[in-house]
Amino acid sequence: MTTQEETEAREAIARIDALSTHYDPVHEGVRVRWRRFGIDAARPPLVLLHGGHGSWMHWLRNAEALSADRTLWLPDMPGFNESDAPPRMAPGEDSLPPLLDALGGTLDQLIGAGTPIDLGGFSFGGLTAARFAVRRGAIRRFALVGSGGHGTLRRMTAQMINWRAAPDREAERAALLNNLAALMLHDPAAIDALAFEIHDISCHGTRFRSKEVSQSGGLQQALGTLGVPTLLLWGEYDVTADPRPLVARLVAEGPGREGVVIDGAGHWAQYERADEVNARLLEFFR
Repeated sequence: MTTQEETEAREAIARIDALSTHYDPVHEGVRVRWRRFGIDAARPPLVLLHGGHGSWMHWLRNAEALSADRTLWLPDMPGFNESDAPPRMAPGEDSLPPLLDALGGTLDQLIGAGTPIDLGGFSFGGLTAARFAVRRGAIRRFALVGSGGHGTLRRMTAQMINWRAAPDREAERAALLNNLAALMLHDPAAIDALAFEIHDISCHGTRFRSKEVSQSGGLQQALGTLGVPTLLLWGEYDVTADPRPLVARLVAEGPGREGVVIDGAGHWAQYERADEVNARLLEFFR
């Protein structure tokens, strides 16, 4: 990647960020950075949660389209990017409740407790959104993209590299690029300067261990408890699941569920096939 490409990537992030208003509410000592896009409207606000080793930028290619005629809220979840870390739990304890407490407490400060919302999540943020929805209630419609927590086998074929153990920046960059290809994106052409910049910034800002949560299961139970219209979306080549049988099974397990497999997309489908995912989400939430 050239210096020019890196500059353009940073400018693209800054352009989308400039469309938002930043809020920093604090709940029980934990400050959470929220970004608000779009306008107030009669429709419920839309809240989208990012994935593990992520940030609000996991939705960078979706924010404009999804906020064109409604309010969109994108947090950096507690322990990620610009937000404070939640309290640590003892080894073996469920680490998600403190994150959910801070997320819910700060959102309620911004929009009001009990305000109906549409909700979605990506990867680790999918399971987090499902558990958050059960806790909070007042969910109108619910969408998942490449969600974690399904408890089925992953299809990883390439090894991830511990970028934190890299001896220098060059080796660190190589590790991060490897991991983008191994886990996040299917088409090598999708691993561009913007994808790398988002991944690089987000990984360096991660202080919450999400992998154990994502692989712990619990998604099906949460979906069954929630019982609202639900969109289940995976990329065709998502290595965190075998999408077609998983989507078919999840759809069959409850009423009001739609399943979509996005052709040609990997795990980070809303980046790799942004136009198609945007269209699917807009249709569903309308």
